[in-house]
Amino acid sequence: MTEKLLARKEGRTGIVTFNNPERHNAMSLEMWEATASHLADFAKDPDVRVLVLTGAGGKAFVSGADISKFENERSSTEAVARYNTALERGYAAVHEFPKPTIAMIRGYCIGGGMGLAACCDIRICSQGSRFAVPAAKLGLGYDYPGLKRLADLVGPSFTKEIFFTARQFDAAEAKDMGFANRVVPDEEIEAYVKNYAETIAGNAPLTVNSVKFIVGEVMKDESERDIKRCSEMVAECFASKDYVEGRQAFMQKRKPVFTGS
Repeated sequence: MTEKLLARKEGRTGIVTFNNPERHNAMSLEMWEATASHLADFAKDPDVRVLVLTGAGGKAFVSGADISKFENERSSTEAVARYNTALERGYAAVHEFPKPTIAMIRGYCIGGGMGLAACCDIRICSQGSRFAVPAAKLGLGYDYPGLKRLADLVGPSFTKEIFFTARQFDAAEAKDMGFANRVVPDEEIEAYVKNYAETIAGNAPLTVNSVKFIVGEVMKDESERDIKRCSEMVAECFASKDYVEGRQAFMQKRKPVFTGS
């Protein structure tokens, strides 16, 4: 059986590829479970500084749930509960990943695909990408966490438009809404994302990861924010060897070599 989720390292970048191209990379139970497992491994790997999520085949990022699997994976109360648990663990693994994450989007990014991309820090898509959440055409309900993540990105009005119309939006519209950070020609997206990932990986990990954490706290309700941890992470940056290296490299007009310590 073909592996439906592939994970590899390329330099300091961890790459997770959703590998179900015959179904536009629709997600099954095993794919959700594998996502959480591979991301846990990358989170612990000090050699991995950036994570890229992408889809195989060039025609889709993720096109939602694999409906062909529903008979086996969502046919009973127990099965539905297991699937939903794996789904939420998969989303959480991406959203709470402690290092920068990039969604490289080509083709269809539908339903759960938009949900996964919304969990990433940066979304870079090709000009031919298409986006939609067709829940209203299927009678599906969407829980608070997924709607909040999308609304945090594009605001309440665009979130309502995406769900109310259930139509497909093109890449330019996704960028106008604030969902896509960058739109690049289809043939350039792999090189563009690789360069972006390498640029991020070359910067000071303690600084980059602290900014990710602190921005995440900013998005929470004030009563839930861990301000103490934010201050600790800033202090760790100033106490690090990388802070010394950064200053010395600047004065010596050379590229810094950061170690994350």
